[in-house]
Amino acid sequence: MNFHSDSVDRLFQTFLNLETIEDCYVYFEDLCTIKEIRDMAQRLDAAILLKNGMSYQKISDTLDISTATIGKVSKCLNYGSGGYAAAINKLNKEDINK
Repeated sequence: MNFHSDSVDRLFQTFLNLETIEDCYVYFEDLCTIKEIRDMAQRLDAAILLKNGMSYQKISDTLDISTATIGKVSKCLNYGSGGYAAAINKLNKEDINK
């Protein structure tokens, strides 16, 4: 499924233009529901825990997330376009540089 378009490019460019965490909070609160933001954050947390070798059940218990969602995250982490891995690696580099 190809979702590339000028409209999506424009959306992504607005993300790249955000400069601070506070900018992100303000923009995303307008753009998404709080539940959507929390769901995305939860999926990223699941990807990090999967990458660190935690079991589905432990992740489910820790994050209060379904094993079906963890399975989808795992599929993307292992067979997707590499977005989770790249984002996690950048997070790890930022943590090291703090």
